[in-house]
Amino acid sequence: MSTSTAKAAPSAVPSVIPRSGPEWEMRIDLAACYRLVDLYGMCDMHLNHISARVPGDHEHFLINPFGMMYEEITASSLLKLDLDGNDIANANPEYGVNLPGYVIHSAIHRARPDAKCVLHTHTPAGMAVSALKCGLLPMSQTAMRWGKVAYHDYEGVVVNLDEQQRLVDNLGDCEVMIMRNHGLLAVGETIATAFASIVRLERACQAQLMAMACNTELSLPPREIVELSNRQLAVAPTPDLSGKRRPQGLLEWPALKRMLDRRDPTYKT
Repeated sequence: MSTSTAKAAPSAVPSVIPRSGPEWEMRIDLAACYRLVDLYGMCDMHLNHISARVPGDHEHFLINPFGMMYEEITASSLLKLDLDGNDIANANPEYGVNLPGYVIHSAIHRARPDAKCVLHTHTPAGMAVSALKCGLLPMSQTAMRWGKVAYHDYEGVVVNLDEQQRLVDNLGDCEVMIMRNHGLLAVGETIATAFASIVRLERACQAQLMAMACNTELSLPPREIVELSNRQLAVAPTPDLSGKRRPQGLLEWPALKRMLDRRDPTYKT
């Protein structure tokens, strides 16, 4: 598996990539997710990674070419890897694979069939909370979105395959994980749900740091109220007037893509 960076812009993409059907739609959504992470200020130049399992295929997933900025990612530029790190489609031969991206994402896709999308960030707020012994506190409604938050201790740059089992053991069945001294991670049954989780986890970290900076005692709700909020927020932030609830992220995802279309629809190419 190559880990080299690229020196040129993407060239024409081979015809091996399907231009219709479930994989192509997944590519469009994943490219949109990269653009949105950039738009929301959560990228670390060309580093970090978002992956999505190829629909109906438990052996392959899509991920960014190592060296492309998030604002450059398009549906056709995404790499298609197997769980051993081999580039199946050879869609972007100028670019290699980010080794930590492969180690983290292949481990979770292999262990969690429900994790169709895996999203990892290195934001300042996420890194700061990852270094706090208290971790994420249930001090805001946004932070109470999850009944459980997983934690994984720092072991250095994630390049060793023997860390994979500890990663998945620590993640367990959680939707989000704080990687100590490192950053944030979210998984979802869809790209929309994973994106919604990382945005809200990021906001929760930002709010906690702002409150802690006031250097005064925090007001935390009773445990039973936190647990009630976990249950209320597990499906959707608020039901509509009909009482209907939707999985997190699904309601706003079409609107987010329309917002991207107004700005720059090239992610679909």
